[in-house]
Amino acid sequence: MRSLRTLWLTAGVALSGAVVHALPAHGATLDCLIEPYMVVNVAAPVEGLVERVEVERGDLVRKGQVLATLESSVERATVAVVRARAELDTPIKSGEVRLEYSKRKVESSEELLKQGGISIREVDEARAQRDLNEIALVEARENIQFARLELARSEAALALRTIHSPIDGVVTERLIQPMEMTKQTPILKLAQLDPLRVEVFAPIALLNKVAVGMRAQVVPEAPVGGNHIARVSVVDRVVDAASGTFGVRLELPNPGYKLPAGLKCKVRLPE
Repeated sequence: MRSLRTLWLTAGVALSGAVVHALPAHGATLDCLIEPYMVVNVAAPVEGLVERVEVERGDLVRKGQVLATLESSVERATVAVVRARAELDTPIKSGEVRLEYSKRKVESSEELLKQGGISIREVDEARAQRDLNEIALVEARENIQFARLELARSEAALALRTIHSPIDGVVTERLIQPMEMTKQTPILKLAQLDPLRVEVFAPIALLNKVAVGMRAQVVPEAPVGGNHIARVSVVDRVVDAASGTFGVRLELPNPGYKLPAGLKCKVRLPE
């Protein structure tokens, strides 16, 4: 940012100041630079071997679009095993049958006890078996619940092997090729181009005259040209003492990506 400020000052701060005083009724015309709203380095959250990169430099991408995948055969196999375990209901069904049988056995034992057909010891054994079967059924249900939680964790681990776009934008750089290892280093670089950012260094004379929400006219350099309306989104609260300027940022709508980023421009700030 410092180097950009120095460049602008060298090229024409004095001229910009002259324009400010020459056009008090119409506003201040200043040099500016159109930049992407956001530049994102997209990396995988885990280390792994890059299996596929789905996009190339210059491709337009949408938020949530798959950009790349890591090799994930182990993770897919783990998900398959855990899913089978989570969907296996045989232990629960057999536990329910055993419990129902033991309950009926307790009922019949208690009836026989009243008739003197069996001893209290045999009834106690039937009751104990019923209680053990109840515990076994609870344990079977808990095991299924744990398997489902393990499935969710395994699916989450598998999902980390697929890299999605965090923004709508354009691919500006492809940094890793298939079959290369990624150690949480960027795979792609994306730029968000709608809206665009317009960066301006304004003279201190405008410090109390520029406010957030103010609209300004932006004119990109030739051959793009044209007049575009932007809105002030940031006004720096710290002035650069060496240059006597402060930073101003504007948001410039760019539907359809009609304007490229990286253009020099002129901006007219109303006074």
